[in-house]
Amino acid sequence: MTTNVLILCTHNSARSVLSEGMLNHLAMQQGKDVRAFSAGSAPSGRLNPFALDALRSAGVDVEGYRSKSWDEFTAPGAPVMRIVITVCDSAAAETCPYWPGSPVKVHWGYPDPSNALGGDEGKRTAFELTRQAIGYRMQQLLALPIDSMSDEALQQALVQISQS
Repeated sequence: MTTNVLILCTHNSARSVLSEGMLNHLAMQQGKDVRAFSAGSAPSGRLNPFALDALRSAGVDVEGYRSKSWDEFTAPGAPVMRIVITVCDSAAAETCPYWPGSPVKVHWGYPDPSNALGGDEGKRTAFELTRQAIGYRMQQLLALPIDSMSDEALQQALVQISQS
């Protein structure tokens, strides 16, 4: 059975998109039955071009990616999530909607690479470093025996990953 993971950030334009792309890419490479989605509480309606460039440079197919509301994942017929990860502090502080299936929730905060100094080159570097940091945590998530873990054990493991 597919393990669905929802990754949230306020605008769903950078960190959550990097996370969705990396988790899907790594899961496919490793033959894991994990599917990532991303969304935002106040989606911007556009994806940050630096995020897309960082994903493409890592070989990630970004076809069909878009900025979307987390409301799409509370609607009837939406995929049931096993894990919900917030990747920005403002989204972590917001009151999230009720998620069908009562998924395990964790916060994996990353600084916003959009705020990097140094012009376009500084932003490119910040986005690449953020993509690498996200990829490291996603590798750790994929190494877990998710299908056989209780929600409590999964929660503890995800919190440990957040501290790495």
